[in-house]
Amino acid sequence: MAYDDWLAEGFEEHRRHLFGVAYRMLGSTAEAEDAVQEAWLRLSRAESADAGAIDNLGGWLTTVVSRISLNVLRARSTHREDSLEERLERLPEPVVSLDGSSGDPADQALLADSVSVALLVVLDQLSPAERLAFVLHDLFAVPFGEIAPIVGKTDDATRQLASRARRRVQGGVPAPDADLARQRSVVDAFFAAAHDGDLERLISVLDPAVVLRSDLGAGVTHYRGAEKVAGNAVLYAHPDRIVRPAVVNGAAGVVITRDGMLFSVMAFTVAAGRIVEIEAYAAPDLTARLGAELGLG
Repeated sequence: MAYDDWLAEGFEEHRRHLFGVAYRMLGSTAEAEDAVQEAWLRLSRAESADAGAIDNLGGWLTTVVSRISLNVLRARSTHREDSLEERLERLPEPVVSLDGSSGDPADQALLADSVSVALLVVLDQLSPAERLAFVLHDLFAVPFGEIAPIVGKTDDATRQLASRARRRVQGGVPAPDADLARQRSVVDAFFAAAHDGDLERLISVLDPAVVLRSDLGAGVTHYRGAEKVAGNAVLYAHPDRIVRPAVVNGAAGVVITRDGMLFSVMAFTVAAGRIVEIEAYAAPDLTARLGAELGLG
């Protein structure tokens, strides 16, 4: 096998893992793909002697993708701090399948590598170093000794970063019901009640402290409490909007179309039989891209 072919084959074996790391770090499929592609470019540009000296290709690539992702996160933070206007809050980009049973291996891999939107929302609140330490150690079992050089900290300091992040995650991410069919039945009940304008039924499927985050592209609006969220659901339940079941980041969700075009995507977190979090995506740039990918305009 030619050297270039051997290198490309080795990279492809790790591509899915690398995308999973980058997506958890960045919360954006496009940026994650860019980070993975940049890692390939760095590998392919390496001299054959240098590449041949890599004992653990997967570990080397994970380090490269992590450094790239960390730089992106730090650039985001710097932009927010330097800007005269605070950077608009946006929800992490969702990974969507219309039925969760796509036959495309690439789509199946993407869904397998997705994590809940609720987790990504909390990860967005961490510092770049905390996020990297938590993602690599807690989600991918990378030893602290390998993470420390990436963040420029000692092993103990890196361990503390992950510990702080872990407390934030444990306190901010509800444990969802594992049964996707059970999730689906609760989400279906939510839309049936909204369609009927039945506030009492709507409130019955919502946790009293439910949170709805709506991203229209100009910032995220937060609605809190069952009555507020139920009223919002009735307000937007127009008969010209068609609700179709979907899997969003591995959980029950929906895509909503209007005149055959994708209007919005909604992700749900269902815990103990009730909806505890909802993320609604209706930003034109995102719905246009996802609509094209899903064949909905």
